[in-house]
This record gives sequence, C-alpha cells and structure tokens, in this order.
Amino acid sequence: MYNLSKYKIKDNPVILGIESSCDETACAVIRGREILSDCIISSAGEQALYGGVVPEIASRAHTDAVDEVVLTALDKAGLAASQIDAVAVTYGAGLLGALLVGLSFAKSFAHAHNIPLIAVNHIRGHMAAAYLEKPDLKPPFITLLASGGHTAVLHTKSETEAEILGGTCDDAAGEAFDKVARVLGLPYPGGPNVQALAEGGAYTIGFPSALIRHGDGKTFSYSGLKTAVINYMHTAEQRGQQVKKEDVAASFQCAAIDPLVKKTVDFALDKGVQTVTAGGGVVANDYLRKQLASACLSAGITLVLPEKKHCTDNAAMIASEALNQYRAGNFAPLSVNAQASVPLK
Repeated sequence: MYNLSKYKIKDNPVILGIESSCDETACAVIRGREILSDCIISSAGEQALYGGVVPEIASRAHTDAVDEVVLTALDKAGLAASQIDAVAVTYGAGLLGALLVGLSFAKSFAHAHNIPLIAVNHIRGHMAAAYLEKPDLKPPFITLLASGGHTAVLHTKSETEAEILGGTCDDAAGEAFDKVARVLGLPYPGGPNVQALAEGGAYTIGFPSALIRHGDGKTFSYSGLKTAVINYMHTAEQRGQQVKKEDVAASFQCAAIDPLVKKTVDFALDKGVQTVTAGGGVVANDYLRKQLASACLSAGITLVLPEKKHCTDNAAMIASEALNQYRAGNFAPLSVNAQASVPLK
C-alpha cells in the first residue's frame, strides 16, 4: 500500500524530476536546490518538419526516450535509483498523451522504490526556475510568467502561494510569437526565430501595444497585436509592396515585450517588493532579458533571471517546484491523472 503519511521530510532531499508535457523528454536530479544532473532528449527536429508539435509524434518520442533520459540523469548525478528521496513529474498542463508517458513512468518509479510521488503543475515549474539561479531566494517577490500558454504577473508570497496581479485576456505572449513567426515564413520553433530576425531590424512600425487597461486582472492582450501583424503583411502583399521582415519582427517584439517589462516593474513598485523573477519560454528572449534588467536597475529592484535553458521546458524546474511541494508535504497518490489544462495557481 502506498501510504502518503509515512514519509519523513528531509532538509535537503534528493529529488528526481521528469518533464514530458510537449516535445522535450527531460530528467533532472537535484539535492536541495543544487542541480546534480539535467538531461533532455528533444523531438523538436522531427516536429519542425510539420511546422509545429504533432501530439502523436511527441507521445511516441517520449515513450522511446523516457527510460534513457532517466538512466542518463541518474548516471550523471552519480546516484543509484535507491538513493532518490522523491520523484516528481509534470501532470499538467500539456499534451495529454505526452504527459501520460512521464506520469506513468514516475508512478512506477515511486511504487518500485517506495518513495513519495510529487505531481507538479508545469506552469509553477517555470515560476520555480528562479530558485535554480539563486538557491537562497526567498519570497516575497514579483514573478513575470511568459510562455506559450500563459502570460501573467504574480505576487509570489511564499514557496507555495502566489497571487495573480495581471494576466492576458486572450492569447499568451509565446503563442503570439509563434503565430507571427508563421506569417513571416519562419520555421518552428517560432519564438527564437522571430528574435533572430528582429536583431537585424528596427522599431519602425506602430503595431498596437499588448498593454490594455480592462481592470479585473486583465492587463495584456495579444490577439489584436497578432492580427495587426497579419493584416500588415497581407495588405503589403495585396499591394505588391516589399516588406522588410526584420522591421516587422523588431516592431512586433517591442510591442509584445515592452508592456510585460513595464507592468512587472510597476507591480513590484506598487507592492513594495524588492525582487523580481521571471520564467517561461519567452523569458529566454534576449530583448526581454535586456529590457527587464535595465528597468529593474533603474527602479532599484533586484532581478533574478534563470539561465535560458531553464526558461524553456526542462526537468530541473520541475524538480525545483517539487522541492517547494515536498517541504509542504504535498505528495500525490498513485491514482493522480494527467490533465491537459490546469489552473495557473
């Protein structure tokens, strides 16, 4: 019988984390906040042939890779499976079939080694990536979350409690980057390719800002910005006009990212919080990192940014969030199921 009440909480547990929500099969081992290993096997190259992630291909790739990536992570950490204190896994949000591969493996691992299972919200994993950069980081702080599925600014009050201060009323920032990439004819993944194209362009086109003032927590909107870029490109094509795609990319990037930076710093000043963190795939964007660093410096706020590799999907962030849940005794039963969508909090 898998008895959740019998586990004693250790000060610096060794946690094995598994991530399989999309096209990355990842495993990491941490001791406390120290990363002992951090491994990824990606199917992004195969997905690029189809212009985006194909769920069936992702599920098959995870099935082929999960055993190898876990064994590799254990080997690089110099540990045996019997030395793991808890196993953590993303249970949502993500592609259901992909999630089930990682979750099934983690359940089997927990049962076989009689250790607790920790079910991790993928989005909270992105938020917890900041602890990997600064292990002694302590709440409260303001967290900017910018990914393919979520865009929000949160007041992180404790390791397990966060209040949403502002969010998007429609598309997420990462989703907008991917859609703009397609209209510009850029390959998958869209975000990094938009950034690369923008580096050769200038902010010359007045696309609408993603910042809105609807109140009730709705701070950003990316649908109108995305549509404006699409309309600009289509109008130019119909008129037979040459378009400098580098300027389109640069102008879109500024309209998408500047509001994120502004509101993150505004919320920090409003709350009297001295530290800002950020997580999610969009936080790997060089323009965002530069602008946020400059704005925080001007406001006298400490900025903690994860390494770029810990902004995109990875298992170290899942293990990092799992440590927060481990300390709170939030263990999952083996009956826990994968969920394609989960609440942000």
